[in-house]
Amino acid sequence: MAYESPAYEVLRTIGRVEIREYEPYLAAEIVVDGSIESAGSNGFRALASFIFGRNTTSDDDGSTSSTKIDMTTPVTQQPVGDRYSVRFMMPTRYTRESLPSPTDPSVKICQVDPGRVAAIRYSGRWSASSYEHHLQTLRSIIEAAGLEPLGEPIWARYDPPWKPWFLRRNEVLLHVQVS
Repeated sequence: MAYESPAYEVLRTIGRVEIREYEPYLAAEIVVDGSIESAGSNGFRALASFIFGRNTTSDDDGSTSSTKIDMTTPVTQQPVGDRYSVRFMMPTRYTRESLPSPTDPSVKICQVDPGRVAAIRYSGRWSASSYEHHLQTLRSIIEAAGLEPLGEPIWARYDPPWKPWFLRRNEVLLHVQVS
């Protein structure tokens, strides 16, 4: 089964790195405590609850109900101070007005702005050491290409935990300013 992902255009490729221009999209977000590895799991649980029905929608007759929202990819994680923001993209069929409201006050709906991003893809386990290794590779490649990184890196995970580790798609993303 294919899941919807944020739309982007590849502007150029530099070795293993793609320079992408992303379109804007809505996301459900939660900011959580924990290590880089535990924060992803903690955030995922709360966001999964939201899309599986822990939400409210106003019906035409004024009553409320819950709605199951389709899963999308990737699950992203980004440092925010000493915590982590974990996000699920919301399916593009929703607008901010039509999207069900989270019943968990720690889950927020946010607009992810369009942007230029450098991305490196890899397969393997979801470990801090693998993430750090690929982040350093990404930083080296974009620096050598004369690109300036902006903001905090984003860890993107595309596959469920039951998929064999060697088949998992993972990425590290960095917003970049072209010099």
